[in-house]
Amino acid sequence: MWRLKIAEGANDPYLFSTNNFIGRQTWGFDPNAGTPGERAKVEEARQNYYKNRSHVKPSTDLLWQMQSLKEKNFKQTIPQVMIKDGEEITHEAATAALKRGVHLLSALQASDGHWPAEMTGPMFYFPPLVFALYITGHLNVVFSAEHRKEILRHIYCHQNEDGGWGLHIEGHSIMFCTALNYICLRLLGEGPNGGQDNACEKARKWILDRGGITSIPSWGKTWLSILGLYDWSGCNPMPPEFWVLPSYFPIDPAKMWCYCRMTYLPMSYLYGKKFVGTITPLILQLREELHVEPYHTINWRQKRHLCAKEDLYYPHPLLQMLLWDSLYTISEPLLSRWPFNKLREKALQITMDLIHYEDECSRYINIGVVEKPLCMLACWVEDPTGDYFKKHLARIADYIWVAEDGMKLQGIGSQTWDTSFALQALLASNLTSEIGPTLMKGHYFLKHSQVKNNPPGDFRRMFRHISKGSWTYSDQDHGWQLSDCTSEGLKCCLYFSKMQPEIVGEKMEPEKFYDAINVILSLQSKNGGFPGWEPATAGSWMEWFNPVEFLEDIIIEHEHVECTSSSIQALVLFKEFYPEHRRNEIEKCIDKAVQFLEDTQKPNGSWYATWGVCFIYATWFALSGLAAAGKTYNNCSAVREGVRFLLEIQTDDGGWGESYLSCPKKIYTPLPGKRSNLVHTAMALMGLIHSGQAKRDPNPLHRAAKVLINSQLPDGDFPQQEMTGAFMRNGILHYSAFRNICPTWALALYREHVALPSKNF
Repeated sequence: MWRLKIAEGANDPYLFSTNNFIGRQTWGFDPNAGTPGERAKVEEARQNYYKNRSHVKPSTDLLWQMQSLKEKNFKQTIPQVMIKDGEEITHEAATAALKRGVHLLSALQASDGHWPAEMTGPMFYFPPLVFALYITGHLNVVFSAEHRKEILRHIYCHQNEDGGWGLHIEGHSIMFCTALNYICLRLLGEGPNGGQDNACEKARKWILDRGGITSIPSWGKTWLSILGLYDWSGCNPMPPEFWVLPSYFPIDPAKMWCYCRMTYLPMSYLYGKKFVGTITPLILQLREELHVEPYHTINWRQKRHLCAKEDLYYPHPLLQMLLWDSLYTISEPLLSRWPFNKLREKALQITMDLIHYEDECSRYINIGVVEKPLCMLACWVEDPTGDYFKKHLARIADYIWVAEDGMKLQGIGSQTWDTSFALQALLASNLTSEIGPTLMKGHYFLKHSQVKNNPPGDFRRMFRHISKGSWTYSDQDHGWQLSDCTSEGLKCCLYFSKMQPEIVGEKMEPEKFYDAINVILSLQSKNGGFPGWEPATAGSWMEWFNPVEFLEDIIIEHEHVECTSSSIQALVLFKEFYPEHRRNEIEKCIDKAVQFLEDTQKPNGSWYATWGVCFIYATWFALSGLAAAGKTYNNCSAVREGVRFLLEIQTDDGGWGESYLSCPKKIYTPLPGKRSNLVHTAMALMGLIHSGQAKRDPNPLHRAAKVLINSQLPDGDFPQQEMTGAFMRNGILHYSAFRNICPTWALALYREHVALPSKNF
């Protein structure tokens, strides 16, 4: 059986940690684990998922849940609650449902205090890792037969009926993910007509029916060039000389969004090297399978701008096309000849130095899953037997997640994010006497996950920002600061600081609170909003040069409603505890942030989210932030309009639901049949409660609470439904922990803020 291991790694000579691996979560296969009955339950979960995969695409994360509940010997002892039509929700009923959710959520906590959960969804995460390991000769070293079985399971589970794969598991088929997953199947040993339910044959037909893989988007062209299935001359240039441009140059690496920067850094190294892996017999066979014309007759130059219509979300502007053509026809030929090729050699070395710096700062985890295999491969190209590459291999496990739909890669672990939300849900329940040990462990995790130091050396020259005092999205070793994660972690630690230490542990030192505030204040933009990772200093015109056809707004940092709201809430709470610390700065910061929320509200009263689906998610955050800053329904039109939006889209059953299509379309789009989603219902319920809806008209709140209570499962869990996470307008994410955290949190606030009758009176 597969087992999740917590905070392990100390015995590996190629692993190092800043906090003894607290927060690290890695899966391993133990052939002797589990009883026959437990193994049968796992297999049953897999079969049930496959049978129902067309109805609910995200997994329920059952393997971890089974493991954790067994380890805790969890048994739900509180009877299930059902609210009949026409029946009022009593205080006792709300309390029972809340306690059931709280007890289950507590049982899903790991031994080091965090809440493990998957954060997956996109179908382009895993194949590049397989490609890199195949090229380096480590595919069989890193992935056992059991690994391969689960990787294949996930690919099969999420193949669309037309034979392709979507950008994410709920999306329509696109060339990028169909080609990558087809090649992945073949590299993992499936024959050209093999795979479950003729997976390979169907996928190949999908590709060839659309003209073959030459119409794959630019990221795909890069990986296919590395594999030897495409030619570098068919790619738009990614010159490594970009990284040596002076800071006064209009397009400066320091102004780029960190994820974009860290993706094109190793890409430009591999491009500058024109690196191609060994052309094996399998690669030669794939050339024949995936192109509609003989490989050596293809005019690669004509394929540079080609992109399948299914993939094209962000068409390249004419200005960008002219830039690529100029680089292709003028600068690239020049830089490949003496004496200018000396500049390329120097640029490649500087690029590699920047890669090594990122590797060391992130303990070889890297900023994310897209960047990880690229940086790892670059290190192998530089030195196939060196320690840099070996350290990369040791951190692959940090991305792997296993569930009933197989093995997948996470974008990055969401340990801190999920834990901060889970703790706030538990604290809101006012059940401290029943969950004291859970709160203490969660507090311990957060205290030991705060980043201790800034990046080493002259970090600004290496395009990095301060990080001391921040929290990352995942664990301390990751090292990348985030405004919202810092804010949510800070809020939790401030709440804990006013509680009895014998229950929740010793509070954090004031200096560490001050460090967190320093990070938050450093990130605010001139318009009052907060970006995610680094200050947003670039002009929006740089987005004209976005080379990624299937994502939008990836070139520079942007301000986000969610990050701004989290920052407001943290600053307001901090001001209550430490009213004199940087008082004027904090008050001005809050005022500007509130103005940003008011300025970015849509005409229909909603807000648009970057990191969740979508208008409901952002409106929950915005109303929470405005309420924290003292804005009410009576004194703020933005609150009134936000409330109006939520009330207008409440579904007939009393819940809320939103399609992921809201994100790419940027228009509120309900789920098919206008059905509700429990996570969206919980978010809307919390947003309305923060707006004071209970005092105006509690009926919408009662209807929503009834949906949550009646949907709760016998063990206190909630059903898995559609994905509710998002990124860069067109990407959708599965946060499996949200289905437990958000309804429990909403029921806690409902019981606390809404007057309920008691059957005792």
